[in-house]
Amino acid sequence: MTTTERRPAPAEPGQLVEMAWDPITRIIGNLGIYTKIDFANRQVVECHSTSSLFRGYSVFMKGKDPRDAGFITSRICGICGDNHTTCSVYAQNMAYGIQNPPLAEWIINLGEAAEYMFDHTLFQDNMVFVDFCEAMVKETNPGLLARARSTEAPHAELHGYRTIADIMEAFNPFEGEFYQEALRVSRVTREMFCLMEGRHVHPSTVYPGGVGTMPEPTLFTDYLSRLIRVVDFVKRSVTMNDDVFDFFYEALPGYEEVGRRRILLGCWGAFQNPNVTDYRYETMNRWGKAMFVTPGIVVDGALLTNDLVDINLGMRILLGSSYYDDWVNEEPFVTHDPLGNPVDMRHPWNQTTLPVPQKRNFEDKYSWVMSPRWLDPGSGRHLALDTGGGPFARLYVTALSNLVDTPYVKATGSSVQIMLPKGDKLPEQTLEWRIPQWSNTLERDRARVYFVAYAAAMAMHFIEQGLQLVRSGDTRVFQDFDVPDEAIGCGFHEAVRGVLSHHMVIRNGKIANYHPYPPTPWNASPRDSFGTPGPYEDAVQGTPIFEENGPEEFKGVDIMRTVRSFDPCLPCGVHMYLGKGREVRKLHSPMFGAAHG
Repeated sequence: MTTTERRPAPAEPGQLVEMAWDPITRIIGNLGIYTKIDFANRQVVECHSTSSLFRGYSVFMKGKDPRDAGFITSRICGICGDNHTTCSVYAQNMAYGIQNPPLAEWIINLGEAAEYMFDHTLFQDNMVFVDFCEAMVKETNPGLLARARSTEAPHAELHGYRTIADIMEAFNPFEGEFYQEALRVSRVTREMFCLMEGRHVHPSTVYPGGVGTMPEPTLFTDYLSRLIRVVDFVKRSVTMNDDVFDFFYEALPGYEEVGRRRILLGCWGAFQNPNVTDYRYETMNRWGKAMFVTPGIVVDGALLTNDLVDINLGMRILLGSSYYDDWVNEEPFVTHDPLGNPVDMRHPWNQTTLPVPQKRNFEDKYSWVMSPRWLDPGSGRHLALDTGGGPFARLYVTALSNLVDTPYVKATGSSVQIMLPKGDKLPEQTLEWRIPQWSNTLERDRARVYFVAYAAAMAMHFIEQGLQLVRSGDTRVFQDFDVPDEAIGCGFHEAVRGVLSHHMVIRNGKIANYHPYPPTPWNASPRDSFGTPGPYEDAVQGTPIFEENGPEEFKGVDIMRTVRSFDPCLPCGVHMYLGKGREVRKLHSPMFGAAHG
């Protein structure tokens, strides 16, 4: 069975209106959100998340040289391709029985830290905040904007904006002062990435066994000089986000229910510790816990596990509402892991992709996305985990785990403390992200800007470690290796949007099976074979509507804020489908009144 969470049904059935946003992103344009809205009770009662694109990497990876895996899978995405390269390298290192030299690991960590800073800043300040900016709030909640104009910003002395409305105006697209500054910061952080990984976003210097980056002292000082240029921006951004999101809670009682779902979070960990990591499966639990972002699974606020072996073995790929035939009658590739544990037929190591194109039917099959779930051995339930957009799960798991302890970032058991150094204008500052009460739209968005600070602070630590090795004369960045005839490997990493895993099987020196699972299948999955909705669907269903417009002029801003809070491949625009909406005169839906069953 699978599980999410039930919400109360509307007090009385009202007029249901079908509304859809498809496509929801200008980047790829394959995500659609289809809803039924009860305007009388101001609530979304049903949601389906669809994807119209089949990509098929798991099909054409077969027979390829394993050493090419990182370069090929990087092209899965034009946004977080480096995360795929890095994760593929981790999987290959395990399969080949090798590890990166310590300096190479610090260089990869610095590249990934720059990517988090780049991508999260671009998405949060130039795309997410369009939904909270003055121009949007004026169209959807003019009463709220009037209150924002008379509400003093609590952190005005730090970020420089007197009222909440002033902050909103600073985020107006193209014209807003902070919107423009965020674009400039994105350029600098992209330069930082290229220093370490060669090319953005498809790295040219990251390979199994190490990197091709030349480890000269200027490599680290050039990176550091740019980092110091952006830390003041990060300090201001965090406080501006806090001011706006806290204002929403205060000005719109009940807004915590927008996008709220049960706390079901997964994080696969990021930033390897070269002093511990050897990439052996047999020691994966130990070196996983040494990562500088802790892997783990959280259910209802409690930490279930930090063990990457448990996380790996619990993965299940369910079908349900996706356009594929089942593969359970195929021959398994891996029956037991290197520790002797049995591997399920629905595990990525054993998956065979059997696409079956067909007409979209919300009562049956309606998406190319499969439904990854994690089997909780304690309850026997297949959990529809989400990533909280990436940062929310990373911070939540790391805080609860209380394992990360560096001069710049410390987990406390209930929070993460982040020390940012002195910048050009602002003094050294310690920020603290505290575990919130809810897993909802605003907290997913709030976590994102805190994780930009987290990545910046950890980059300081990585720079110090890298420079120390260079000064000691240890400039090794690559290890030779041979590709075995038979091997298996798995890599666990955090793409910008959350959990990322690569599972590889090698036979006769070639790839026999390869399955990458990025965050979007977890977050955007349709209803699985047990009928449980995926996280987008689950978060939108039952969400209250606070927008002041009625059906005729409805923008769906609360729905869009919810979907965007998961960071679904940088959605930067929506196109309304069905015009003014269509009244539903006859409704048959087993989900009505039990939308989170």
